Amino acid sequence: MSVERVILAAPRGFCAGVEKAIKALDWMTRVFAAPVYCYHEIVHNRFVVDHFRSLGVVFVDDVADVPAGAPVMLSAHGSPPSVIELAKSAGGTVVDAVCPLVTKVHHELKVRARKGYTVLYVGHEGHEEAVGTMAVAPESVHLIESIEDIDALGDQTGPFALLSQTTLSLDEWSDIRDYAAEKFPDIWMPNRSDLCFATTNRQAALRAICAEADAVVVIGSANSSNTVALATVASASGCPRVLRVNGAADLPRDLEGVVAVTAGASAPESIVNDVLAVLDPRDGVVVHAETVEDEYFPPPPELREILRALGALLDVAFQTPSASGFDSQSDRDFTAAQVLAASSR
Repeated sequence: MSVERVILAAPRGFCAGVEKAIKALDWMTRVFAAPVYCYHEIVHNRFVVDHFRSLGVVFVDDVADVPAGAPVMLSAHGSPPSVIELAKSAGGTVVDAVCPLVTKVHHELKVRARKGYTVLYVGHEGHEEAVGTMAVAPESVHLIESIEDIDALGDQTGPFALLSQTTLSLDEWSDIRDYAAEKFPDIWMPNRSDLCFATTNRQAALRAICAEADAVVVIGSANSSNTVALATVASASGCPRVLRVNGAADLPRDLEGVVAVTAGASAPESIVNDVLAVLDPRDGVVVHAETVEDEYFPPPPELREILRALGALLDVAFQTPSASGFDSQSDRDFTAAQVLAASSR
């Protein structure tokens, strides 16, 4: 390998929703005895999932597989209403780690359906986020993966609304949006795109450096929609070689010249550092900062109540002045990277 220089995109890696979900599941493993259950992968990253498996977390694709009374966390991608109800009916503690941006889309779909709209939902069939969102109002929504899917609606009458999966690439979403707006001039759309700000920020940062690169390395899992979207952005930008890798072990040994590096929103920074170490560029690493993110999502409300209750019990047991109120600054300062570090346990 003869890499001359690495251009490192910023922002990259964990978004606020992933930070929230990882820290919440970590709290669950500390508060409850193993096993703790999680509906679907907490985030789409093999390293993160394997870390929690090592702590006794059991990932299931059907909440019916969770034993009655066992604690369960619902993943960041959002869950169908029927799944949430079934999980709660089992009698155990249920913590929903859904990203607030996904919750926003669920709310939009519910409101539009109630008002009689036919909702065109731009997303990927089978993706957990799409499945969970469409289940909010299945009788009112159509999955749209291409402009052909819009044409296939035939002579259905409106009114129509357009919503989308939060992790799509801007390019694939904007083409469908423009076509839908042309075909249905009165179609309702949110004032702000449903696309996650972190997703669009990472895509913009990568797009800004692709022209300088002989190759692009996108770090993240194959089942991560936003990671795949980053690879799509790099290819669409004309980069001659685009590689999606789980980690440093997946890097080919024939990389050379200038390499651009980024990471999907569920990929840990520790893996980025491992990749940079293997690339070992002669002229070092240059960080290209497109924007600065400082978004923070607090823990799920169910978990905050648990932590407050535990704090109050400790106050009584040790006769300390009450400090059981939730401390958002301490939570903000404690990162998901620290959760995943071996020294944190």
